[in-house]
Amino acid sequence: MRKIVTSESVNCGHPDKTCDIIADSFLDCALSQDRDSQMAVECAIKDNLLMIYGEATTKANIDYEGIAKKVLGDIGYDCKFDIIKKISIQSPNIANAVKQEELCANDQGIMFGYATNENKYYMPYSVLIAHRLMKQYDDFRRKSDMFFADAKSQVSICYEDEKPVSIDTIVISVSHKKGLGHDRIVSEIKSNVIEPILKEFCELKSDDVKLIINPSGEFYIWGSFSDSGCVGRKIVVDTYGGVGRVGGGCFSSKNATKVDRSGAYYCRYVAKSIVANNLADKCEVGLGFAIGLKEPVSFEINTFGTSKVSQEKLLEIVKNNFDFSVSSMIDELDLLRPIYAKTACYGHFGRDGFSWEKVKKLKI
Repeated sequence: MRKIVTSESVNCGHPDKTCDIIADSFLDCALSQDRDSQMAVECAIKDNLLMIYGEATTKANIDYEGIAKKVLGDIGYDCKFDIIKKISIQSPNIANAVKQEELCANDQGIMFGYATNENKYYMPYSVLIAHRLMKQYDDFRRKSDMFFADAKSQVSICYEDEKPVSIDTIVISVSHKKGLGHDRIVSEIKSNVIEPILKEFCELKSDDVKLIINPSGEFYIWGSFSDSGCVGRKIVVDTYGGVGRVGGGCFSSKNATKVDRSGAYYCRYVAKSIVANNLADKCEVGLGFAIGLKEPVSFEINTFGTSKVSQEKLLEIVKNNFDFSVSSMIDELDLLRPIYAKTACYGHFGRDGFSWEKVKKLKI
């Protein structure tokens, strides 16, 4: 049976992703001074207006305006921004529910983690390659005065009998200097962005790949002057590109007691460890939490018929190797560190350097 799976990614100049990066930079600043910071400070952007809002209970001294301006400058904005700020402390109703004798969930919610053995990154090829294209583009555009930070990629992978065999289509749209001809854009992006990534993923056939570059034509109005943005609108991009399910909340801006983030990271850690230990070819782990409780109210695991052991045995292995309590997830993955700005672009999963991407050797 043949099927096509498609996923997308966005670069740091996409206004939604810009807001994610700013919000996680606030979080990192707080955690660098106070590991117990409770943060949910978000932002929204349109034209040269940035709105910063949310809740923060922390001992840290945070220069919100300075951090935001630094991120915007690094992305490539050269205009002055007007900044509106509205931040309160965390509701005591929530704070009292979280900090009990043991750390408890900051909210209710569902979260999922996914892994597949179709490549060494244990990720679906479509979203993995889409992210790599965007990272390659960002590295390229920073060395050029012709291209800007706003960009999107989309990758379609052909599967035969559930095995990835070829790259079917690549769509990429990039912002550029006004007046730059379409032929020049196509040539530059094809040679400097697409071809290096095709070589990186040479295990997939790409001889007949369809390339669609800047199909809308001109794209010289970019970022917040082309679109508006806010935190958390790219959760499918942030996770598995539509292949695995996503939970009810986004990641960026949230500290680890917010299980939307820590629970999703831990689910990925469990799913990846199951696949990497050759217990299944692909795996999805799901959790449900309630605010004020230290343990999940539900747990599910789906191997899509690829498990090498019985479901009962697999559940026993998971129970004997993983602890899904809030404090344990945070401790095992060491989530009270200022590590989050790096997660905000190019995917939270399938990249080296994050604790939830390590593989646990399971006691079977």
